[in-house]
Amino acid sequence: MTGATAVAAGGRVERWVACAGSCERPFPWASVTKLLVSLACLVAVEEGTLDLDEPAGPPGSTLAHLLAHASGLPFDGSVPLVPPGRRRIYSNTGAEIAAELLEERSGMAFADYLYAGALEPLGMSATALRGSPAHGAQGPLGDLVRLAGELLSPSLIGQPTWRRATTVAWPGLAGVVPGFGRQDPCDWGLGPEIRGNKSPHWTGLTNSPSTYGHFGQSGSFLWVDPAAGVAMVGLSSTPFGPWAKGAWPSLSDAVLAAITT
Repeated sequence: MTGATAVAAGGRVERWVACAGSCERPFPWASVTKLLVSLACLVAVEEGTLDLDEPAGPPGSTLAHLLAHASGLPFDGSVPLVPPGRRRIYSNTGAEIAAELLEERSGMAFADYLYAGALEPLGMSATALRGSPAHGAQGPLGDLVRLAGELLSPSLIGQPTWRRATTVAWPGLAGVVPGFGRQDPCDWGLGPEIRGNKSPHWTGLTNSPSTYGHFGQSGSFLWVDPAAGVAMVGLSSTPFGPWAKGAWPSLSDAVLAAITT
């Protein structure tokens, strides 16, 4: 296995606390890409190009439903399984439809808008979207840390919009976190998963309930714990599996213990 991990504090890349592994080698981000979809859409909301409450996806669904996995759409496919707001169904299709809406409203290819609106301003020039907006990003650890810094202390998004994005959307919905089973409730914001009181979970036992982020089947992860003021990211050449379910929570707890003592 090859990979890299990093910890940042205080919200800016200049305040890295620790880094292990190659910071320059690109790795696939898999579903951590969904954080980029969310960020691009929120930038577009700030610009007035999109509205979180505008219709998008199945009848009765909005852009916010799509970002929060509450539209009723399945993992892959366009036929909804339930009406919007009834269940938390993790959906690649929802992220793809959100990206398509941004293309339509902005008149730009999603990858171009993502670069101009988020990647370039954050100095993430080594990251590229190759394939689906739901899981197609590739980039090095350094860029993932820059994204974590933005999600810890936003510079592209106003606080009211960011508070909404990191607050549980449609509280109380049950659902499944891929790889960790059914969770009731299965808390999610507008893009980032919110830890809440989920068990088992891929973050640490000592991560605060307000922790938010995402992980990917490529062995990638990014979490931000706003209560501790800490973010942690990881990339790997080994796909997600039992190793990650054991290693990530233990590593998260060790990092939080080292930083907060």
